[in-house]
Amino acid sequence: MATLHSKNSNLRALEPEDLKFLFSTENDESFWEISETQIPYSKYTLQKYIENAHQDIYEAKQYRFVISNTKNTPVGMIDLFDFNPQHKRVGVGILILPQYQGKGYGSEALEMIIDYAFLYLNVHQIFANITAENHKSIVLFEKFNFKKVGIKKDWIFTNDSYKDEILYQLIKKP
Repeated sequence: MATLHSKNSNLRALEPEDLKFLFSTENDESFWEISETQIPYSKYTLQKYIENAHQDIYEAKQYRFVISNTKNTPVGMIDLFDFNPQHKRVGVGILILPQYQGKGYGSEALEMIIDYAFLYLNVHQIFANITAENHKSIVLFEKFNFKKVGIKKDWIFTNDSYKDEILYQLIKKP
């Protein structure tokens, strides 16, 4: 997978030197709600994950990109998941570390991944699942013309309460 570039950021494959970044991010409980994680990951498990991250999206049905700044510092991740070449669709999820939010990295990453999915994966649509109170993500995805198409009521159970999840879609223009 080649690196995708924009003005201030890049999307690149996971590298062995990302282990510390991946370990701290995957084990940050504040992100578990969106990743559906329930237990911490060991460094060994994440090292094995990185070793297998080269798997083709057509085989694995998912692919994780590291979002890095121009100094190659990881600022977040963007994932393609539930890739279905038969129905020409793929899901997208994005995480920007709090200290890098509001600096345009999310917008640049989402723009690059939209172009990549439509051009190289030849999908007809991209979808995203966003909790109803995640206003930053809602604003980001709506900025790129994702449309709210449904609400999954009481979909996410966290901190002894349920949250609604909104389904957004971006359908490729003919």
